[in-house]
Amino acid sequence: MNRICIDMKPFVEQESVVRKIWGRSDTVLFIFAGAAAEFALNKAVDWLYFTGKLPADPIGRLFSTVRYARNIVFAPESDALRTIDTIHHIHTAVEHKRGSHIPDWAYRDVLFMLIHYSIASYELLNKALSTNEKEEVYQVFYRLGKRMHLKDLPATYTEWLPVREAHLINNLEKSTFTTDLFKQYKKHLGGPRYAILIEAQKLVVPKHVKQLLGFRRMHWLSPAVPLYAFSRYIKMDDWVRTILLPGKYKAQIDALNHPPLLNQEQL
Repeated sequence: MNRICIDMKPFVEQESVVRKIWGRSDTVLFIFAGAAAEFALNKAVDWLYFTGKLPADPIGRLFSTVRYARNIVFAPESDALRTIDTIHHIHTAVEHKRGSHIPDWAYRDVLFMLIHYSIASYELLNKALSTNEKEEVYQVFYRLGKRMHLKDLPATYTEWLPVREAHLINNLEKSTFTTDLFKQYKKHLGGPRYAILIEAQKLVVPKHVKQLLGFRRMHWLSPAVPLYAFSRYIKMDDWVRTILLPGKYKAQIDALNHPPLLNQEQL
């Protein structure tokens, strides 16, 4: 009986704000809109081109990453840890194939993106998080990072803030990979949806990312955010989300509104 209780202990507590953030498709889509922009600027983005999967299907890659993240957030702790270990092994295998190691700072950058965009996206669509709630978000991803064997992670959210800022300044640049990746976004989304992606990114990315990408200060999507909040109230938000991504992803978008049923054979 005790062993069953231990095995069913959740990696993220049931009432955690992290579950609220990752339990709605609209918030998750904003998280990865922002991450898509910052990924493209990362000085280690060439690693994402090594397998060819990212430029070949950036939207599919997005949903693959979403599946892993949500399997961690909503899983029992034992299953979540296995998922994290799987992610670590996948990256290790890529390193072996390429014959070199992904820099430690690149791993931290990805973790830092998840932290920043989880908070920024939730606050955009819902309400400001308290300092304690931000700390709660940070600690979930801190535990993920420690399990991934990441080094030099700040112990608290407050200590993380200046480190995050330093990473933005030191580890981002606009390159040929940046240009190509945004071309792939446009190719796979189409012109109108790509325009919406850019406007969504402007709402959540840090100032330095906006500067590197040449985003103008004005954005037309901002006034639509309150209208979208109203669409939630009148139950039209599913329709809104459906028009934002190609139809072949509809089932995956709908699934984001429900806790995942973890199946280790799918990882």
